[in-house]
Amino acid sequence: MANDTNKNLRNKIIYEIYPRAYEGNPKLKSILNDLKRIKNLGSDIIWLMPIYPIGEKNRKGSLGSPYSIKNYREIEKSLGNLEDFKELITKTHENKMLIMIDIVFNHTSRDSYLFETHQEYFYKNKNGDFGNKVDDWSDVYDLDYNNSDLIKEQIETLKFWANLGIDGIRCDVAPLVPLNFWEKARLEMKSINKNFIFLAESVEPDFIIYLRNMGITALSDSEIYRAFDITYDYDVFNYFTDYLNKKRSLNEYIEKLKSQEYIYPDNYVKLRFLENHDRDRAYNIIKDYDLLKMWTAFMYFQKGTLLLYQGQEYLDKTLPSLFDNVKINLKKTNNEYFDFLKSLSDIKKNNIFAYGNYDIQLIDAKVIVLKYTFKDEFSIGIFNVEKEKGSIQIDILDGNYKDILNGNDILILNGKIELKDYPVIIKK
Repeated sequence: MANDTNKNLRNKIIYEIYPRAYEGNPKLKSILNDLKRIKNLGSDIIWLMPIYPIGEKNRKGSLGSPYSIKNYREIEKSLGNLEDFKELITKTHENKMLIMIDIVFNHTSRDSYLFETHQEYFYKNKNGDFGNKVDDWSDVYDLDYNNSDLIKEQIETLKFWANLGIDGIRCDVAPLVPLNFWEKARLEMKSINKNFIFLAESVEPDFIIYLRNMGITALSDSEIYRAFDITYDYDVFNYFTDYLNKKRSLNEYIEKLKSQEYIYPDNYVKLRFLENHDRDRAYNIIKDYDLLKMWTAFMYFQKGTLLLYQGQEYLDKTLPSLFDNVKINLKKTNNEYFDFLKSLSDIKKNNIFAYGNYDIQLIDAKVIVLKYTFKDEFSIGIFNVEKEKGSIQIDILDGNYKDILNGNDILILNGKIELKDYPVIIKK
């Protein structure tokens, strides 16, 4: 990571949008008409999944993957055109949000503009054939960043979008692209917009090892931070899901979270989420609604940028296919959960979550206590994720406090607090 001060990203909320899951055409107009609702949820940034034309060769499913890109500098016709996109940028900014796009620089579709015009930009396997390093990605050809002209081409693509007014990029499988490219790209984008945001889809530890054993570039999160502001939480996310599936203890997950505090730079920012387009819906895994709210509040309270995936706010259980026409429910079927997320977003906006000292503890191996301190303020979150009864000892002076999430009075006596079956947030 460059030495830019980017801690302010820690109390931001990103709303991930799957454009083709919207009703109506052009879909960019539908997104534009939804901006006020998205803003009302507490979102600071919208992230559009790929908006480019999709390749037809070896296409997966009926529509093909939006990550199989045919042309980096065009808009998929069903979504709209460049003028529609410019209007979306303008309206997003008018709604006091930022806009990020998804970029996939590891590969293109097998019938892409670049492949048709510059085959010298593409990776060849040991047999001298064009291909891809990850076998399952059979609809794409990988790019070869040993070619200096390719590096120039891709940076020009980023400049094209940055000059239109976007505020950042989410970079698909960023660890598979050489670090020197990302460092050059960052310098170029920061010269256009000093606050330009780089979000990396960093990958799981097992995947890094797998790729490296095959001699393939696979950057660790620590390396990625040299060029990126935010990385995915995949270094610890499997510990969380393993805990939910009773394969690991809660203590193992919390200890893994603690390790992020000493293995990453002081200004590290993680993307915290319960779900995204590659993961199952949280409510499909955490079937208990009260427990879902507990974990949701915990993710908001964590150090890092919070990600919401389109439809999550209404407990949509459908994970849309990346290859076919599956819609996301955006009807207000559960206003209570929407309002709960809004309340959490109001809390997260406090600067203590961006700049405060962060401490996470597991009390009695059952209850997560998260504390932020900043100047003469503190904020404490108590997350009774195992639904324990009784009380616990916490590091806070005796007295009467207010639970700012639920509006309830909280009594601390002899350093003890009574456990609740809902998340409790105390602020001074």
